[in-house]
Amino acid sequence: MSRTEMLDDQMWERIAPLMPVASAKGGRPYRDHRQVLEGIIWRYRTGSPWRDLPAEFGSWRTVWKRHDRFSKDGTWEAIVATLLADADAAGLIDWDVSVDSTINRAHQHARTSRVTQGDLANYKNLATEPPDHGIGRSRGGLSTKIHLLSDGHGLPLVVICGPGQAGDSPMFPELLDAVRVMRVGSGRPRTRPDRVATDKAYSSATIRRLLRGQGIGAVIPERADQIQNRKNRGRSGGRPPAFDAVKYRDRNVVERGFNAFKQWRGVATRYDKHNANYCGGVLVRAIVLWLKRLRDTP
Repeated sequence: MSRTEMLDDQMWERIAPLMPVASAKGGRPYRDHRQVLEGIIWRYRTGSPWRDLPAEFGSWRTVWKRHDRFSKDGTWEAIVATLLADADAAGLIDWDVSVDSTINRAHQHARTSRVTQGDLANYKNLATEPPDHGIGRSRGGLSTKIHLLSDGHGLPLVVICGPGQAGDSPMFPELLDAVRVMRVGSGRPRTRPDRVATDKAYSSATIRRLLRGQGIGAVIPERADQIQNRKNRGRSGGRPPAFDAVKYRDRNVVERGFNAFKQWRGVATRYDKHNANYCGGVLVRAIVLWLKRLRDTP
């Protein structure tokens, strides 16, 4: 494989049947999905402007338009869902999951409008572009935050892109609600992990109550102020929440997952104006990661 090819024949054969056949109902069939997808991967892997795509990928307009369409019509999400179902059927998903977020700087070319944060629940639907385009002003400047729920191997199960200044804790219920791994064949989709490990940013009574209500184990350390407040209340402060310090050591898999995402420069730095396009690029990275996992497992 050359530096402009990321998908080998085995990987392509797995997702080729999942690609749309026609551009619209009654429209002309798409041409050479593999060439276009390689172009999309190259662009996000290198962080290059769309106009600078090598000629071997065809017209840059075709590559950009197809990525724009597939990001907004749910194609990338559907492919990720199918790969997750295949991985779960093969026993490749570790359901002791981890949750965290990472901030990615937004390039000046990504700035489109005034920063006004919308409803956090709207960032799960890529078909509707939020008013702030998923760009917020954090301490480091304009940025986008990737919220990730990864399995026990650091591979993505849920990805949501939102503004950089948005808190981690308010997004947690949206991440948990988005867990939905379909079964191959019949059966209800799996929506509950066995355990969830997070850092202290997610330590709140609301999140612990949410996990307890769904029968999900919580591996979340208490913040120092919460420990002190409980002690100050004496007996009325209650017992400290259960915490498995040994299991918490595995939480770093989500950090390794972010490292894998940020190997692609177009993900590590946001150049896309629309949140749907940027998050679509993140989903393409997730597709490649799961394809490699499925290919490399006997």
